[in-house]
Amino acid sequence: MLQLQVIRENPQEVIAALKKKHYAPAEENINAILRLDAEKRSVQQELESVLQEVNRISKEIGLLFKQGEKEKADALKDQTASLKERNKDLSAKVSELEEKIQNLLYSIPNTPHASVPEGRDAAENVIERQVGQIDHLPADALPHWEIASRYDIIDFELGNKITGAGFPVYKGKGARLQRALINFFLDRAVEAGYLEIEPPLMINEASGYGTGQLPDKDAQMYQVGLDNYYLIPTAEVPVTNLYRDCLLQEKDLPVKNCAYSACFRREAGSYGKDVRGLNRLHQFDKVEIVRIEKPEDSYQVLEEMCRHVGKLLEDLELTYRVVRLCGGDISFTSALTFDFEVYSAAQQRWLEVSSVSNFETYQANRLHLRYKNAEGKTRLLHTLNGSAIALPRVVAALLENHQCAEGVRMPKALQPYTGFELLN
Repeated sequence: MLQLQVIRENPQEVIAALKKKHYAPAEENINAILRLDAEKRSVQQELESVLQEVNRISKEIGLLFKQGEKEKADALKDQTASLKERNKDLSAKVSELEEKIQNLLYSIPNTPHASVPEGRDAAENVIERQVGQIDHLPADALPHWEIASRYDIIDFELGNKITGAGFPVYKGKGARLQRALINFFLDRAVEAGYLEIEPPLMINEASGYGTGQLPDKDAQMYQVGLDNYYLIPTAEVPVTNLYRDCLLQEKDLPVKNCAYSACFRREAGSYGKDVRGLNRLHQFDKVEIVRIEKPEDSYQVLEEMCRHVGKLLEDLELTYRVVRLCGGDISFTSALTFDFEVYSAAQQRWLEVSSVSNFETYQANRLHLRYKNAEGKTRLLHTLNGSAIALPRVVAALLENHQCAEGVRMPKALQPYTGFELLN
């Protein structure tokens, strides 16, 4: 959530930044916040004046009673009652205005970092670098969904029978490959100094608002209506919410957490070739890394997190590229995001497997997540997170890019986890 003080002090800069994200009502909503804020401060000022008057009269009443002037005291008590009623009305008005401001702030995305390129959609993202060469497979190479069927390791139809499309069943070596990747990613995160967390797979509404999934992504989340819980779209949400309403000390920083979880996304409106096989699922596994940092350190940390993800892909012997997202493609909550895409040789296309983002103070402001620095001043922290890594498209790329006549060759770094060198 944007800080109200920043909007007050730099409204035109905020509007210009939001327009870079192609947030259409930027000017309208920022101006509405400023009007409501001005009205709230005016009402607040009147409320403070009324309270001061009530206090002054109360002291005078006490003095009059001491002096035995009961009639004068009773007359002033009637005046106090009227003022107290006015105080009640003004307090209610302040609360009403605060709620309107809060709801508007919830509806406004984060402002992008200055390095975010202009652009309306993914076609205008900027490729930062590519690591590895694009594989050229034989003409008879198979896409991953056919490989999965040939070796009976992933059953899409059975998942459809049990639940619906987008909920595959992993079998035999397919299930073992899932477990191997999860453990491989977790072990690497722990080796890098991240504390492993096993979070709940459901969150309450406050947690959804805390990290910005609500109200923006309400339609994309699975809701457990009876209890008003939501299935998590990523472990970022429960893990970051561990620190909601926390005041950390400087010695507690940085915070480095990692977590494996199943993730649930409705992916409403997705269709066509982009959703075939493992390309887009409603339930999938992912290991997430989460950082909480002092503002002056967060962009250096973002680079460190990108190196961590890149090394994982290199150890899996996958060609990948790093993409800086443009203003029109970056998420609602992010200030700067780098996507990692692996090349699918059989599909001849790039598949996103990770997003690494800096949210600056946007989530921390919603979460009331602050720290007290060495001078004793309280400041908002920066939050960051990255997929390290989401499994489905990594599995797709492994199956397609490492296929050979005998089956599918496992990368050397993964073999201690799979227990087999060849999937066949």
